[in-house]
Amino acid sequence: MATEPTKMPSAYNPQEAEKKWYSYWLEGGFFQAGKDPQKKPYTIVIPPPNVTGNLHMGHALNNTLQDVLIRWKRMAGYDALWLPGMDHAGIATQSKVEARLREEGLNRHELGREKFLQQVWEWKEHYASVIHQQWRNIGVSVDYSRERFTLDEGLSQAVREVFVRLYEKGLIYRGKYIINWDPQARTALSDIEVIYKEVDGKLYHMEYPLKDGSGHIRVATTRPETMLGDTAVAVHPQDERYRHLVGKKVVLPIIGREIPIVADEHVDPEFGSGAVKITPAHDPNDFEIGERHQLPQILVMDETGTMNEQAGPYQGLDRFECRKRIVKDLQEAGTLVEVETHVHSVGHSERTGAVVEPYLSTQWFVKMKPLAERAITDTRSGEGVRFVPDRFEKTYLHWIENIRDWCISRQLWWGHRIPAWYCDDCGAVTVDRHDPTTCSQCGSSRLAQDEDVLDTWFSSALWPFSTLGWPDDTADLKRYYPTDVLVTGYDIIYFWVARMIFTALEFIDEKPYQDVLITGLVRDAEGRKMSKSLGNGVDPMEVIDKYGTDAMRFMLMTGFTAGNDQRFRWERVETARNFANKIWNASRFALMHLEGVKAEELALKGPFSTADRWILHRLNQTAAEVTRHLNRYDLGEAGQTLYRFIWDDLCDWYIEWAKLPLYGDDAEAKRVTRAVLVYVLDQSLRLLHPFMPFITEEIWQHLPTKGESITVAAWPQPDAAYEAPEAVKEMELLIEAIRLIRNIRAEMEVPPKKEVDLLVKGEEAILAIFRRNEAAIHRLSGVGRMEASPDLKRPARAMSAVVTGAELFLPLEGLIDVEQTITRLKAEWNKWDKEVKRVEGKLANAKFVEKAPAHIVEEERKKGEEYREKREKVAARLAELQKSE
Repeated sequence: MATEPTKMPSAYNPQEAEKKWYSYWLEGGFFQAGKDPQKKPYTIVIPPPNVTGNLHMGHALNNTLQDVLIRWKRMAGYDALWLPGMDHAGIATQSKVEARLREEGLNRHELGREKFLQQVWEWKEHYASVIHQQWRNIGVSVDYSRERFTLDEGLSQAVREVFVRLYEKGLIYRGKYIINWDPQARTALSDIEVIYKEVDGKLYHMEYPLKDGSGHIRVATTRPETMLGDTAVAVHPQDERYRHLVGKKVVLPIIGREIPIVADEHVDPEFGSGAVKITPAHDPNDFEIGERHQLPQILVMDETGTMNEQAGPYQGLDRFECRKRIVKDLQEAGTLVEVETHVHSVGHSERTGAVVEPYLSTQWFVKMKPLAERAITDTRSGEGVRFVPDRFEKTYLHWIENIRDWCISRQLWWGHRIPAWYCDDCGAVTVDRHDPTTCSQCGSSRLAQDEDVLDTWFSSALWPFSTLGWPDDTADLKRYYPTDVLVTGYDIIYFWVARMIFTALEFIDEKPYQDVLITGLVRDAEGRKMSKSLGNGVDPMEVIDKYGTDAMRFMLMTGFTAGNDQRFRWERVETARNFANKIWNASRFALMHLEGVKAEELALKGPFSTADRWILHRLNQTAAEVTRHLNRYDLGEAGQTLYRFIWDDLCDWYIEWAKLPLYGDDAEAKRVTRAVLVYVLDQSLRLLHPFMPFITEEIWQHLPTKGESITVAAWPQPDAAYEAPEAVKEMELLIEAIRLIRNIRAEMEVPPKKEVDLLVKGEEAILAIFRRNEAAIHRLSGVGRMEASPDLKRPARAMSAVVTGAELFLPLEGLIDVEQTITRLKAEWNKWDKEVKRVEGKLANAKFVEKAPAHIVEEERKKGEEYREKREKVAARLAELQKSE
């Protein structure tokens, strides 16, 4: 569709454009997939954000990456589906709501399950609406008609189906095991929900007396409160020191319980005394030893971390208070013989921060090794999911090869309730897809459903196919599965990526996506992780309010390298904003020269000038390069390629060159220039659209060549008709010459309004290029008279420069005070020479190099290089000025 061009405002208003165009895109249904069954599908499912609060800078990066890919594919002619959704985030969301209740002096148990869940649903609705608005602000082109939530009816059906099938195959079981327990949230945690931190603690050495009075055996622990649950002392069977004691008994201090000494291969005879206390209910390794030796399992704490009735005189004490009391009592009894400072790794709950307690509990588990076998085989054979960058495949493979069973039950109320019912009469367990009314064993109707819910990641593991309608055989599942790429952070490869692969292979018999694009973290300017505790987080909405969405998106994309962290710097956002302004001003210039021009006059046909052929060739190269980078997920390189082409080639050079014909009297040259300018601008906006969707739509809608929306405009393809390598060589020569002339003028402080003569000596073919482009050289470099000849002699007191095939001379006599300039340059040389010597002296000081922070030393080295380079340039100019004829 071709129309008359429209005028653009003098300045771009991001907030106004963003609101207008996002509404336009939604109303036009441009994000909806499935409109043309003839197109090849391309699918991304969004990593669902938790409904726990606002999106952070990591979400902004992740969402922008996906949006760039989906907008590109949509323009490239694919039936592009970006499926949105959110995660109920069990423990994370419940913790938030419980914290709010505590502020009101309430807890969930006082409210009861039903009323508490009502409050959580209200929380979910509020934050889902917040996330929707933030998605709009970021510009995500998701298909809202297919949005899912991990607790919606369809996904709940999928969760139950998976649970029942795995249970029926014997891959889900219920049993007593040591699990990670969060005493604050009062729930089990999986291994990867535990964050380990180095903590300054103590190692307590105790002597347990032998029952027969013949001596004692020495053990050590970092958690003396657990000794109350000791049921044995273990030694290695080959340890000569203790072989004679195996089978004897020791008396547990304070409690007085007699416990056996057992021999077990697990004990390391080289560690400590070679004897270890065994507490099967409070340590995973001790649990295994206890199973082998049929030891009792004595749980001495309750679910809040408070000592229970098994703790004897310490009942009712908090676990850490109990530790203090026991240490005091052991010291008074003479049983505690040594306390040493000990730095050790302590597990903390990822969500609440509480110290995790290894805890014997009856939980539901998934057997992971059988599920991992296919994934391991596929990865080793090259048939598995491809990781970008590929180094993360090793990380993934190492974990799945050493995987442990997954504890999937959580003592929460918010989540998918476990589909298991217990019979009050016979005790049988009934697992069912639907709520059963009678016991599967005895037929009793006295059934009670398991109170626990499933780990959040259980439903998230089904996301690529449950969101498309599975377990039903839907049209969307047939068309859009497997998906094409998952964009996610390296921190959840274990949590999520691996589990999605396992479940997809088990239930769909096909990997869930072709590629996994791994992102890094967005760190602060100092390289620190953004966190509430440091107060260094940056709200993406604040960035958008200040600079506009496109500036934030472009900043994130040009800083992106797959798998690597990047630093957030406000000056980089300003650079991206300046880039947006540059594009806006260039577009206004182009449209200003189209007023009154009919659309048919903009047909792209020659005769083309050298500059026209050059910019069309460079556009070809840029389109090919950007597409190549996108295909390889090098989105940072793609963005930088566009930046260089638009800023340098289009704005700084072609538009300046175009002013000659546009302001000239040659009507045909003016027509061709307009056509080229509009075409290159149109194609540049299309290439840039996935990165900066709002400003590109706003400008594109002013063009006479516009269509319904740039979101569905065709992706630019290189056109062989515009290949012009000779024109590129010619323009590169001219650009190099103009830059050198500008640099000499600046360095010699020649006033801008003073014209300088240009003498060119070289080969005839090169001289011809200078002659036919004299007008452009004059306009762009301030050259007055130009003389081009192969027989020129070097003038006195002239600056010189060399380009391919020619020498340039700029006589400065009469333009500047040469003697004064020489004096100035000598002073400048002395200044840089002093700086060089200062830095060299500093770096020669061994104490400075050894004691100063590494980044300070590196900064000094860089300064030294910069000062030397400046000194050399000044020396070269001095030499030029002092040359005689």
